Amino acid sequence: MDFPSSANTNTFDSQFDRALDNLHINNKSDNSNSNSNTWQEDNLYQENFEIQSLSKRMSNNLDSHPLLNEGTTNYVPVDNNGYIAMNQSSSYSKLFNRILKFVQSRTNVRLTKYRSISDAEVDRVQDYSEREIHPDTTPIYDRNKYPSNEISNAKYNAFNFLPILLYEQFKFFFNLYFLLVALSQIIPALRIGYLSSYIVPLAFVLTVTMLKEAMDDIRRRKRDKEANNELYQVLAKSSQLVPSKDLKVGDLVKLKKGERIPADLVLLQSSEPSGEAFIKTDQLDGETDWKLRVASHLTQNLTEDDLMNKISITTSAPEKSIDSFLGKVTYKGATSNPLNVDNTLWANTVLASTGTCVGCVIYTGKDTRQAMNTTKPTVKTGLLELEINSISKILCISVFVLSIFIVICAGFKNNDWYIDIMRYLILFSTIIPVSLRVNLDLAKSVYAYQIEHDDTIKDTIVRTSTIPEDLGRIEYILTDKTGTLTQNDMQLKKLNLGSVSYTSETLDIVSNYIETLVESSKSTTNPTSRSAARKDVSARVKDLVVTLAICHNVTPTFEDDELTYQAASPDEIAIVKFTESVGLSLFKRDRNSITLLHEHSGVTLNYQILQVFPFNSDSKRMGIIIHDQQKDEYWFLQKGADTVMTKIVESTEWLEEETGNMAREGLRTLVIGRKKLSNKVYQQFRKDYDHASLAMVKRDEKMANTITKYLEHDLELLGLTGVEDKLQRNVKSSIELLRNAGIKIWMLTGDKVETARCVSISAKLINRGQYVHVITKVNKPEGALSQLEYLKINRNSCLLIDGESLAMYLKYFKTEFFNVTVNLPTVIACRCTPQQKADIALLIREMTQKRVCCIGDGGNDVSMIQCADVGVGIVGKEGKQASLAADFSITQFCYLTELLLWHGRNSYKRSAKLAQFVMHRGLIIAICQAVYSICSNFEPIALYKGWLMVGYATCYTMAPVFSLTLDRDIDESLTKIYPELYKDLTEGKSLSYKTFFTWVTLSLFQGTVIQLFSQTFTSIEPVDFEKMVSISFVCLVINELIMVALEIYTWHRAMVISEIVTFAFFILSIPFLGEYFDLKYMIRPSYWFILIFILLFSILPVWVMKSIYRRLHPPSYAKVQQFSLV
Repeated sequence: MDFPSSANTNTFDSQFDRALDNLHINNKSDNSNSNSNTWQEDNLYQENFEIQSLSKRMSNNLDSHPLLNEGTTNYVPVDNNGYIAMNQSSSYSKLFNRILKFVQSRTNVRLTKYRSISDAEVDRVQDYSEREIHPDTTPIYDRNKYPSNEISNAKYNAFNFLPILLYEQFKFFFNLYFLLVALSQIIPALRIGYLSSYIVPLAFVLTVTMLKEAMDDIRRRKRDKEANNELYQVLAKSSQLVPSKDLKVGDLVKLKKGERIPADLVLLQSSEPSGEAFIKTDQLDGETDWKLRVASHLTQNLTEDDLMNKISITTSAPEKSIDSFLGKVTYKGATSNPLNVDNTLWANTVLASTGTCVGCVIYTGKDTRQAMNTTKPTVKTGLLELEINSISKILCISVFVLSIFIVICAGFKNNDWYIDIMRYLILFSTIIPVSLRVNLDLAKSVYAYQIEHDDTIKDTIVRTSTIPEDLGRIEYILTDKTGTLTQNDMQLKKLNLGSVSYTSETLDIVSNYIETLVESSKSTTNPTSRSAARKDVSARVKDLVVTLAICHNVTPTFEDDELTYQAASPDEIAIVKFTESVGLSLFKRDRNSITLLHEHSGVTLNYQILQVFPFNSDSKRMGIIIHDQQKDEYWFLQKGADTVMTKIVESTEWLEEETGNMAREGLRTLVIGRKKLSNKVYQQFRKDYDHASLAMVKRDEKMANTITKYLEHDLELLGLTGVEDKLQRNVKSSIELLRNAGIKIWMLTGDKVETARCVSISAKLINRGQYVHVITKVNKPEGALSQLEYLKINRNSCLLIDGESLAMYLKYFKTEFFNVTVNLPTVIACRCTPQQKADIALLIREMTQKRVCCIGDGGNDVSMIQCADVGVGIVGKEGKQASLAADFSITQFCYLTELLLWHGRNSYKRSAKLAQFVMHRGLIIAICQAVYSICSNFEPIALYKGWLMVGYATCYTMAPVFSLTLDRDIDESLTKIYPELYKDLTEGKSLSYKTFFTWVTLSLFQGTVIQLFSQTFTSIEPVDFEKMVSISFVCLVINELIMVALEIYTWHRAMVISEIVTFAFFILSIPFLGEYFDLKYMIRPSYWFILIFILLFSILPVWVMKSIYRRLHPPSYAKVQQFSLV
């Protein structure tokens, strides 16, 4: 290569620059201006980042391009910035760097645009880095690179259904034990009776489970099929309709109103001239308000051909956050515009606005935000199941001990004594209740049905059906405030300007001021912030109301000829409705302008929207830059929480005092400020802000720094707003009932201390005269423990603590803090972050080992709800996000009392009784077998065989025992009149070691009586074996039916039917059981006299003892029933 001479270098440089310009490669010349240098450094950093990323990805694939291979210096040395490292004094240094930069940029475009032509390694790493999408080539060349867009929520397929299901079932010890017992019957030495006696009960349990799982999976597949086969119009494919599952990254999809977004898209065009489109996101984030999305102005007016062939989209790697996105769109390889979350259409949202829009698919399948935020729900295990599990271990040990004991009693004369032990293990296997899990699972389904069909708590949804019993064991409730205890129905109640304030009774004065708004604006000019103190009250009120009318993210929409407001926060809607009530209405809004209607004069006030800074939970403020077209003025308007706005507005003496006063009134306060900008300052801000918004590295941080530098300081303080949030219906009575039930209530809120205290008093969380111990602004461990001393002495006090102090205690004195606070009736934590709420729930569970219920209504409550033993979500103004994440979804807080005190009681007591009856059913037949084996010289011979074993565990006893799931010990009304009854449930009295051993003793008595008398009235000789079985088995079945009847408190029609039908079926089946019974003996009158005698001896003593004990030690519910009847 011939290099130009030194004399012609400058000429060549300028010619080369022009050539690069014609190829749309930006040549950045040196500039002494600091801002230009900053921009240049940012772009060089970005280009270096992209070059290094590409070099790393292609280090093994680009040997033919040594200049692009980072770290390769065999040919030309490369410096840290990726440029040729030559002597900087050389006249050719600049030229070579420019050539290299040109080659890199073009190669980058070529290789990313046709990346599938490269080696497979580049494809494999692409998903973990930025992706460059070209609508004309990416869907073709890269069609196999990105995940398929097919939705699949199915757990099984035709090949893995049985293996997975069998593994899931046999990982439980009981099922595995019964499988081994059944398989042991293949071995002749261990065979006892018929193989069906052991296979059929286990097969029945597995069949029920498999049918349930299969039906659930079929429903999932049906839903997936419907979603996957939805048709969408894809541009450049002859406008043909393409199923959702066949969409590829880079496809341009045309959407209509009401259509579900099939994948993650970037909005390129809208049929609205402004490029706006509204989407519903309730199925993604649970929020019910519409979200505004805008197309990039670079692509809004392009033709279909230009969209296909002349644009490229660069996006960040797939991530979980639905509130953030980094990208840029480039037209003709030269002009770029930044892309953020406002330009996106996430999968599973719905297009709500009229007209059409065009979007480019950027993420599909498992890369979509919805898929990445969908986690497999953890299976919660109820406290009752843990208690049953511990009791079942005792049963398991009993089987082994009983088997070994009988063999020891028989002596070890037999050389095959170990085989005898195994045979006894098989004979006594009924002690281990294999059907218990199926019975409890079916019972949970019954409870869920009863909850969802309870007319007193309409629209309640059970999303987790495995823990209904835990509703009766709750000892701690952690609740949010806004939208949970309150309605989240906001009304602006107060304007405070420091020297004067206006309430709902004096708003007519504000209206009078607003009537003169247009006239005064024509005759006067707005003063700057320096002269704000000298303005009269009228002007200050007008400035505040105008700022409130402009500074928001509310959009007016017409649906069914009715005006509605759409916003992310009900606070903003309340403020807009307030400005409308005083005569200044929001008339029209799009992304570029906002129009207000002055109702008194009929004049419209037009403002150009230059920039919007949305509210988020981190910044706690919202701002907007507008151009007042009437006065040709630029203004930065901002509102936010006092904690952040205090540092932004000009210092004043009254701000802190007034925010405290308004908070004590129970009002949610916002600080309102503004700042006038010169055209020069605004243009400089816009330039730097645009530069920051194009950064692909630390974009948010750079944008925030730019806002702080130019805008967020020395704002004129206009005033405060106080918004009231009313309590939900029956909150006071509900909290009082729950506290009387012995439940400790913690309120965790992000609101201020004063506001939380006021709401707590009005909601009766704090009783009249109850001492409130306040801990605030404790950020150092020194002396922190002394703040808790009073609470150790007076445990009836209420603690009110702020988030800062709470964070300190959780960091340094976690154990000490919870040892004190878990005993308090009420704790109120303010200024809590979502993570703090979740941490508190986990720590209370860990420290107390008690059941914790968390209830909330917003997205910030999801973490807390998911960390609870029982999560309850309220469907409210903030949407369905908490409801979708919860175990139980309700519509009002007062429904919680019905859920806990009534359904929790029934679910726990019914399952406890059902579990013990199933154990009793297995124990009593095992006792009969043990008595027979002992009396027959310790021979391991089966007493009941074949169908007798199968029928006893299924159709002869199952329905009546399961009907106990419909029983109730008291009327529903008594749970509200005497909420103290709930304390018996939390103490676990219905299922404990005491009640378990009581049932074991009962089983031992009845089994011994039935078998001994059966043998006494016949004999154990082989000739009388069938007669003995005829007596003992029939007594066994009838005994169970009568015991069920004796345990029922309140008869239900289904209970009567199950008893009668089961008994009739058993009697009718006896003639077909001649293989096991002596049918001739059974028709003798003496047989029936023997039967009645044994049953009386088995049941009558039990009934008498139970009646005596109940009279001497009546349970709480029995006392209440007697008192209510008086």
